[in-house]
Amino acid sequence: MSIQALNSKFIEKYGESGEEARVFYAPGRVNLIGEHLDYNGGYVFPAALDFGTTLIVRPRTDGKVQFASTNFPYEASIDFSEIGHAKTGEWVDYPVGVMVELAKKDLPVSGGYDLLFHGEIPNGSGLSSSASIEVVTGFAFLTLLGGDTDTVEIALLSQRAENQYVGVNSGIMDQFAVANGKRDQAILLMCDTLEYSLVPFVTGSYKLVISNTNKKRGLVDSKYNERRSQCEEALAILKQEVPSLSYLAEMKPEQFGQHQDKITDETVRRRARHVVEENQRVLDSVEVLKNNDLKQFGLYMNDSHVSLRDLYEVSCEELDVMVEEAQRIPGTLGSRMTGAGFGGCTVSLVHEDDVQRFIAEVGEAYKNRTGLTGEFYVCGIGNGVEELKGVK
Repeated sequence: MSIQALNSKFIEKYGESGEEARVFYAPGRVNLIGEHLDYNGGYVFPAALDFGTTLIVRPRTDGKVQFASTNFPYEASIDFSEIGHAKTGEWVDYPVGVMVELAKKDLPVSGGYDLLFHGEIPNGSGLSSSASIEVVTGFAFLTLLGGDTDTVEIALLSQRAENQYVGVNSGIMDQFAVANGKRDQAILLMCDTLEYSLVPFVTGSYKLVISNTNKKRGLVDSKYNERRSQCEEALAILKQEVPSLSYLAEMKPEQFGQHQDKITDETVRRRARHVVEENQRVLDSVEVLKNNDLKQFGLYMNDSHVSLRDLYEVSCEELDVMVEEAQRIPGTLGSRMTGAGFGGCTVSLVHEDDVQRFIAEVGEAYKNRTGLTGEFYVCGIGNGVEELKGVK
């Protein structure tokens, strides 16, 4: 939807006013490579997408903060003095949670506002629609209230809103990528220290195609906790050999090869091997992308999926089928599951001339093999959160 069309919906919803309406935007995100590394002291490699959430906001004079979305029927009108007093279980908890965190920073919402959100990110797709809503709200109100719009701080504030108000125990990667993305660049991020650098990701005639399996995730929390405890077990054993080791991902593959036999449980050894090798793949990916070697990066994507499937065992039949069918298309350089696993999405790097064939053939084969209908999103790498100025 164009900004002009969205503005028309805003006027239709809230009417004309002498107050100025301002427009803000935050993207979705995808993790290109580096899965299940954030809690193992490794790097992740997300990028902001070129579609996301747009927010139009305008002050009003009666003290009411009004929330509406083009994506959800639920709407809310809350007096500014009662922001955060009661959770709804609806999408408005995400922006309200951000306002609660702003109040903790002595930047309370102290007047009325009309808000209209428009999301282009499919909900439940694993492309961070919630983080996009949080970050665009934080940036907008810090701008309107005269606060510091430091994007690292906005990411942290948004994460706190999700953890503490909404009650979802998310890491920092989603909000960080949404807030700090740059067009044609990916972010090499160490989640525990927030050390990061921007890495060129110029895809030229290739497109990112994100394929949603539409497989409902089950057992994610229990399996996630199991993987974490297995990694902790491996770390405890390896620390006896390398006392300076703080995280599994600090180990280089050669070093791991020297000490892996100390891990007698084969399953635990496989988990640790994935972490060590996946972290090295992220670092190797950064180097090849500096030389714009998309072909080699695609091979690393393929290797990442094999590792997540066979060593870390967080894939599932639907993800594997989607990746297998993607790799049959001649223009596909690489394909892998992205996110926590057990469902969700894959990400593929596909030549633009083959994208429509990819969507048609992978979609048909996926439905034939799984009985599920996949969804496909063709993406570029876009900017992080920003105000869209000069838009009426």
